Amino acid sequence: MSKIKLINVGEIATYNNRTKNIDYIIDKEILIIDGIIKNIDEDIIDTCKIFDCKDKLVTPGFVDPHTHPVFLDGREEEFGLRMQGATYQEIAKKGGGINSSVNGVRNASIEELVTLVTKRMDRFLKLGTTTVEAKSGYGLNVESELKSLKVLDTVNRNHVIDIIPTFLGAHAFPPEYKNDHDGYIDLLCNEMIPAVADQGIAKYCDIFCENGYFNIEQSRRLLKTAKKYGLTPRLHADEFEDSGAAELAAEIGAVSADHLMAISEVGIAKLADANVTATLLPGTTFFLGSTNYAPVKKLMEAEVNIALATDYNPGSCHIQSMPFIISLACIYMGLSVEDALISATFNSAKTLSLDREIGSVEVGKNADLIIWDLESLIEIPYCVTDVPIMKVMKNGKFVS
Repeated sequence: MSKIKLINVGEIATYNNRTKNIDYIIDKEILIIDGIIKNIDEDIIDTCKIFDCKDKLVTPGFVDPHTHPVFLDGREEEFGLRMQGATYQEIAKKGGGINSSVNGVRNASIEELVTLVTKRMDRFLKLGTTTVEAKSGYGLNVESELKSLKVLDTVNRNHVIDIIPTFLGAHAFPPEYKNDHDGYIDLLCNEMIPAVADQGIAKYCDIFCENGYFNIEQSRRLLKTAKKYGLTPRLHADEFEDSGAAELAAEIGAVSADHLMAISEVGIAKLADANVTATLLPGTTFFLGSTNYAPVKKLMEAEVNIALATDYNPGSCHIQSMPFIISLACIYMGLSVEDALISATFNSAKTLSLDREIGSVEVGKNADLIIWDLESLIEIPYCVTDVPIMKVMKNGKFVS
């Protein structure tokens, strides 16, 4: 049995599922036994190891519910092109974008990709992320999509971070199907999804439902097929234009609709009615040099649950820091720091069906915690690019 007690905790900031607000718990100790929080109280009497938090802030570890970490090389040249005025869509039409990462993943070995993804997970942990959803999507054929999911599974089994895998074969149309989009949908539905289900690694199926990528009819067919094979739907939705993807997310019973910078009033109402979480990715807007952030206030007024994620990927958002995402959400989207913390922890865990285990500091939950070198919650977004973390704890053990 392993025991550790956190003493001199200045303040615990955590979501309270009963009040639906952030609790600020002052001057309490946290007793952790075998990775589980067993008690939060004053002067806990127990024989165990002691860690002195030095009157600093403690929060849950971050849960990042939208990332794309399985790639070989970065896309720095595209970043340079955007600085010269090219748009994401223009770069993609010229052979850049998602497809520019495909050859790297197809030609890389599992070992090469495992090494790279492991290093990326190390970085997530140092930045306070203790659970991450991770997508395939840079293989775009049966062999390479299965390989990408195998990489995620291998890293998950050998790394302290928890990785929740998502199949994203419908990320773009690969070069060999450039002029046969319906043929690629046939491949996805008839071969890829059955193979992914047989492999047994992916828990979710995602699709880039967007004008110029996968249309509503194609997306509906794919996600219905995925559901038949036991994969829960998620969607990239209404990122650049209102394509009706949010409405589809509601219709299909998706757990999350992500991006939503161009969501319509109808789409917002449909998400609310269907209880679909809106996963917002302000880092993508920032990284692409745009000012079109998702309409978070309208979403919240409609009582749509909000999650926050990095969208970490090699092209449109090379950001791994959830603290920085919180800063963007507060500065540019108008979220309060309390709502931002809820969105980056509990609500994100909920989109992964993990809210009973992680996402808040509660007795009975996993001890996935951040001990900050800060005294108050508002200092997290105030620090912007600085990440003053003293320690990161995963399952009751210090990992960073």
